[in-house]
Amino acid sequence: MRNNLPERRRTAGLSQARLGDLLGVSRQTVNAIERGKYDPSLPLAFALADLFGVRIEDIFTPEGRENPARSTAPCHPVSG
Repeated sequence: MRNNLPERRRTAGLSQARLGDLLGVSRQTVNAIERGKYDPSLPLAFALADLFGVRIEDIFTPEGRENPARSTAPCHPVSG
């Protein structure tokens, strides 16, 4: 999964250690997320998005998809 966390963190003037403190995780966890070596849990992804005042999709993008929030795939109703 790709992300723009390093840019957002630097723009906010946060070190990896400070961001980790704010999120309740280690600096190493922040580093691993930034490098794409670790995909955060859903609660952690929501915490990151909330901290920066954006949607999860504004930080994280699945590999091979430029912008998943604006997919052109048709939506099909679920029959039940």
